[in-house]
This record gives sequence, C-alpha cells and structure tokens, in this order.
Amino acid sequence: MFAIGDFARHGRVSVRMLRHYDGIGLLRPAHVDPHSGYRFYSADQLARLNRVIALKDLGFTLEQVGAILDDEIGADELRGMLRLRRTELETALEEARARLAQVGARLRAIESEGRMSTQDVVVKKIPAVRIAELSAAAAGFDPEDITPVIGPLYGELCGRLEAAGVTGFGPGIAYYEDAGKGDGSVVVHACMTVPEGTEAEGVRVHVLAGIEEAATVVHRGSMDDVLPTVQALASWIDTNGYASAGYARELYLECPEDPAGWVTEIQEPIRRS
Repeated sequence: MFAIGDFARHGRVSVRMLRHYDGIGLLRPAHVDPHSGYRFYSADQLARLNRVIALKDLGFTLEQVGAILDDEIGADELRGMLRLRRTELETALEEARARLAQVGARLRAIESEGRMSTQDVVVKKIPAVRIAELSAAAAGFDPEDITPVIGPLYGELCGRLEAAGVTGFGPGIAYYEDAGKGDGSVVVHACMTVPEGTEAEGVRVHVLAGIEEAATVVHRGSMDDVLPTVQALASWIDTNGYASAGYARELYLECPEDPAGWVTEIQEPIRRS
C-alpha cells in the first residue's frame, strides 16, 4: 500500500487531484484508515489512474472518463479509442495551424498596404503554351482551400508524366475557373508545360490560350502568403484605370523544397475600365 503522497508521486499527479477523483468516485483509495482518515492506494491502481489521465488529456470530461472506465473496456478497445481521439486532435491542430497561417497572411496584407512600388507591376502579353494538366474542385479561392487541392494534383501529374517517359516538362502553371455552382467554389487546374507530342495516361494535354493583356507581378515565398501580393496587384489595377478580366494565373518560376524560396509570377488578365 502507498500513502496518498507516495501514490501521487508514482502517478505524477497531485494529491489534490487524487482527493478530487476520490470525491467524485472516479478513483477510490484501496483503503481508508477509519481512525485517521488517511487514504492508501495499491500499485495496481496506477493502471486506472493512467487511463483517467490519458482520457482526460485527450479531451474527455471526467464524467465521460468514469463512464468509459466503468464499462470495463479492454486494453485493445481503449487503445483504439485513444488512437481515434489522437487523430481527431491532430486534425484539429492542423486546422488551427491553417487558420493561424491565414490570420498571419491577413496581418501581413494590412502591414504591407501602400508599400508596393508601381515599378513591381508589368503589363504584358502572355503567349499560348502547350500544357499537361490535372484538375479538381476546391471549396473556394482562399489559400486554405487551394493549397490542399493543388499540392496533390502536382504530385500526381508529375508522377504520371514521369511514368510516361516525358522529360523536359515545366515550369508549372496554375489557372482557375468558377465551378458554376454559385457557392464560390472553383476548379483548380494544375499544369506543366510540355513538348509537342506529349501523351500520358489520364492527363489532359492541350494548348492553354494566351492572355492578350495581363498585369503581372512576382511573388517571393510560399503561396500561403500570397495575399499581400495579390491585393497590392489589385490596388495597382484599380489605380491605373484597369479592371480584372478573370482569375489570375500562377507561373511557378522557382520551386525549391522549402516553399519560402518559391518565386511565382502572378498573371491577372485585365481590360480598360
């Protein structure tokens, strides 16, 4: 038997916590001295304590923890529950990180207002180019919607081109279209420039039409941080008497492994307003 202080040390919890668990019936002492009221615990109660702490740390309420343990679930079932809960928490963490990244992008957009020189924007004609592409739908045009869609598309596209023995393809181009559902969703087209005669299973190869007049600007860094650049470009378009004529394209000039080193040309079709 262990006195409550000794048991707390072995379980890496506080004495106050053990008293609380006793009070709500979650972990009763193995023995309580009838004269002194001192609580004593046995070593095999550490197994229940471990389960209580693990379930609590994974977000279950103490009432839920008690119900789970009182059902006397087996170790295998408990491990399955914990793995499922861990997956849910990891998903929530990734979503929180994505939201945090978007908050950071908005903040950088605010901080960079008015700092972009008009010399950064170049109006030019974009020539037609032969491309191989895969496409998929995204819920919206925000980076948080585009990024998880376009990344896997490029991985699949490059894999299919390599399997078909196509060499010398690139650089990458992305273009977008309204999905026509009225909910803001878009069709994402992930493309690579390819030589004439290219064929690959499941890949659409065609000539992407040029843009007669486009306002272009070079963005340096991850596309998750593109917001300040595209908003500065929008400001330039409006200030110089133009109007947007459609979704901007992205020409990936440099794509090292670290997205912070990416160099991307944003190409927005324009017309005189």
